[in-house]
Amino acid sequence: MDRESMPLAMGYLKAIADADPAIRAEADIRICNFGGGDGVLHIARSLFFGQSPPDAIGFSVLGWNFHEFGKIAQLYRSLKPEGWVIFGGNHVSDQAARVFGMYPDVDVIVNGEGELTFLDLTRAIVAGVSRHALHDVPGISFRTEDGAIVTTPSRARIDDLDIIPSPMLSGTLPLLDDQGKFRYDVVLMETNRGCPYKCAFCYWGGATGQKLRQFSPERIAAEIEFCAYHQVPDIVLCDSNFGMLRSDAEFVEILVRARERYGYPRGFETSWAKNKGKIFYSIVQRMKETGFRSSFTLALQTLAPPALELMGRKNMKLNEWQELAHWLAEHRLDCYAELIWGVPGETTESFLEGYDQLASYVSRIAVYPHLVMPNTDFSRDRQEHGFVLLRGDKDDFEYVLAHRSMSIEDNQRMHKFLFWARVVAENQVLRWIWTPLRQLCGIPQSQVLFSLDQWFERQTDPVSQGLIACRAQVVDNLDASRVTRGIHYFYREGGIDNRLFAWWREEIMPRVPEELKDFFIELLRYDLLTRPILIGGSSRAKARQQRGKKMELAEHRGSSYFVRRDVRLKYDVPSLVKQIAVGEQVNLTPTPIEVDLYYKDGFGTHIDNHEFVTRYVGKPMADLEEEVRVFEECRAIARSSIPDLEGVLSGLVPLRPAKQAGNG
Repeated sequence: MDRESMPLAMGYLKAIADADPAIRAEADIRICNFGGGDGVLHIARSLFFGQSPPDAIGFSVLGWNFHEFGKIAQLYRSLKPEGWVIFGGNHVSDQAARVFGMYPDVDVIVNGEGELTFLDLTRAIVAGVSRHALHDVPGISFRTEDGAIVTTPSRARIDDLDIIPSPMLSGTLPLLDDQGKFRYDVVLMETNRGCPYKCAFCYWGGATGQKLRQFSPERIAAEIEFCAYHQVPDIVLCDSNFGMLRSDAEFVEILVRARERYGYPRGFETSWAKNKGKIFYSIVQRMKETGFRSSFTLALQTLAPPALELMGRKNMKLNEWQELAHWLAEHRLDCYAELIWGVPGETTESFLEGYDQLASYVSRIAVYPHLVMPNTDFSRDRQEHGFVLLRGDKDDFEYVLAHRSMSIEDNQRMHKFLFWARVVAENQVLRWIWTPLRQLCGIPQSQVLFSLDQWFERQTDPVSQGLIACRAQVVDNLDASRVTRGIHYFYREGGIDNRLFAWWREEIMPRVPEELKDFFIELLRYDLLTRPILIGGSSRAKARQQRGKKMELAEHRGSSYFVRRDVRLKYDVPSLVKQIAVGEQVNLTPTPIEVDLYYKDGFGTHIDNHEFVTRYVGKPMADLEEEVRVFEECRAIARSSIPDLEGVLSGLVPLRPAKQAGNG
């Protein structure tokens, strides 16, 4: 991405340590925030070249950075033999024997929640305690001088989360860069920690099956106010089940109040509660009334009863999802679903049946490959399920190759499907064709995706073969997370539109009734015309020339848009697709229209994030004005109906920017 991701976990660690006067007087703690594309040489150069190595170095470890950080630890040990190497994070927690065996240069592993443990470790370093004599620090694993592994008693979870200073309010994580611009793609926040469920595949920070612990309303209100003042466009919550607690409704009210005052934040994303109750529906209704953007998630994971039972999700009220999906569609609210391919109890047939059942309500389905994560029930019971597993070559995840109800051949075939499901449907390279094909032609979504796969595989032209090479990244590695190259290909390869039209005419049109053929040709044309605009490099002039037609860059209501003028359509496709989506009868007599399409600038910031794609889709001016109208109504509603929050906010957050350096 062209912006940083916010290092929230690192911010917590630094903030709590810097709040201790003794540590602040003795230790200089620095956060080094690297991007997903940064290699080990870049990281090493940034950390060590031209400067003395630090006395201790800590890593926030997950499966995708495990090996890179192990290599950096090896280099650090050669530069600073007496230095400390600390690993923490979900992937290494409670995995001491394996981690120490693979990377003997690691000194300490943090097991579980990290803030208080980091505080104790920092005090030990400042006090000159040996890294081989940390018996008094709970919640860690370390090795004695003779190499014996010691795991100290577990540390209790933090009940009063407010003892951790806010990384934003303390200035630990400044929101603005040196030019005074917002530096992150989004702001990350937590309102609580933990998850009451215990799904067999999930390792939510080791805090599954636990009571939720909450940050105070005053702190949350202060952080939102701070973000709003600094014009943060989007807030993403790291909560596990938002919409479950009454305080979640209060959170949304604070968001609305802040936007009424400052015009920000504009959008909000989170992991929504698995079971939707009255609180959830009231929150969604409130967000609709006030024009708050969000994507609402149906986190089903599977619809197959045997798989649900083995997952430990049988008793969740997931069978009400059809009613919820219909309600969201009726209110024209953005919704997507989640499925996991390759869980025990699932077969190819049951998965595709569930996929199409789900796609009949919501076309945007995020499909993830099943990974066996550390410290989960599936990891513990691997022999019971007959897992055949392979660790990745570039990461440290255990990929599921086969199990009792899935063969390796099934898995390979389905990863071809997953490539198209993730790139084309989930990331909305195409977004308008699915419902008309299903409702007017009886073609389910899975058949369309298999058709794409089979047609492109038969083609010999360079453009098609380039796309199949992108697919090979997913299929050859049995890793459906490797879709980034395919997503970018659809926006950077100039000849892809012609290939898609050829597929449409050869594969889809023969299945369309004769009287509907002209409409479906125009439908695909509109779908391709409204794809977001990706800025090429740093030149906006280059972007304006995309797709063979010059486009101007214009301002509208404070936002920048690329404008495609005078688009002529044989049908009023923008209106028809909306009517079809909600089940209305439509008249498909040709009614030519001419529209200008507006594409919000900045797609490069979120190209790999399917939750944000809809914001950058080309829209007629009428749709933009409708969004503005809802936003203005939000301001009026907020002024008249929201309780005064001044008492909550008074004295907590200055209305002028806090210092962006220092930790006072």
